Amino acid sequence: MSSESAIDVHGLSKSFGDKHVVNDLNLQVGKGEIFGFLGPNGSGKTTVIRMLCGLLTPDAGSGTCLGFDVLSQSAEIKKQVGYMTQRFSFYEDLSIRENLDFVARLYDMPNRKQTVQAGMEDLGLMDRADQLAGTLSGGWKQRLALAACMLHRPRLLLLDEPTAGVDPKARRDFWDEIHRLAEQGISVLVSTHYMDEAARCHRLAYIAYGHLLASGTPEALIDQSGLSSFSVKDNSSALAERLRKLPGVQQVVAMGNVYSVSGQDGALIEAGLAGLPDVRFERTDTGLEQVFIQLMENVQDAAP
Repeated sequence: MSSESAIDVHGLSKSFGDKHVVNDLNLQVGKGEIFGFLGPNGSGKTTVIRMLCGLLTPDAGSGTCLGFDVLSQSAEIKKQVGYMTQRFSFYEDLSIRENLDFVARLYDMPNRKQTVQAGMEDLGLMDRADQLAGTLSGGWKQRLALAACMLHRPRLLLLDEPTAGVDPKARRDFWDEIHRLAEQGISVLVSTHYMDEAARCHRLAYIAYGHLLASGTPEALIDQSGLSSFSVKDNSSALAERLRKLPGVQQVVAMGNVYSVSGQDGALIEAGLAGLPDVRFERTDTGLEQVFIQLMENVQDAAP
């Protein structure tokens, strides 16, 4: 990738004992890009993020993060990266203001009071500045965590499932903030299990069992999947079994009062649906969830 890359690594690998967690991974993230990182639990996402921010040393591979060597300059990387962990990791018996002041002390930041004040204002935390962190809802804890990892003005955010367990309104507000930061030139690598969040990323990578399976824009990944999808307006369990037995059908998912049917041979599926009496159907757009289910099914045999 160009000199504008925030992340540019090749052949990244990491093992813990006999378990190969990350295998020969290539990853590039551009400046100001929101890059979604997807995969099942245990796929290696967190390990990759920890290697990029300097918390783990790769066993093999090379590359840079913010222009610094991931193998030899982890201390410099840590100074310019904001890392948000899966779990809330702040002192619950301290207030928002006190937690942010503690983080500012860790970074030995000058003008701590002003910096903390600005951080709270940026994330809308002023009205709750003196509230104990342990009494915050999931959405407000998330906002505190983002304020903390932004306090030292990082050039890259590494966010590890930041919205897990957060309500839809808080998730939407969080993603609006991420897009605002990206517009300022801050790069974001974010892992998520939510397909609506994946669709808001500029590009995506999907990994399983430590291997990169696919990468590209959401639109490109859908196109590359070759899937055709149909909506069948019936929700009886008996019909579901009939749909699964149709030639060409690879996925059947209940969606409220309809079934979503997908497969790579659209003409074959359409002919099969047309042959079912009293069944109404229409062609629909394929979504990212169907793409990633297909990817997982293709690699299940490779699971350890």
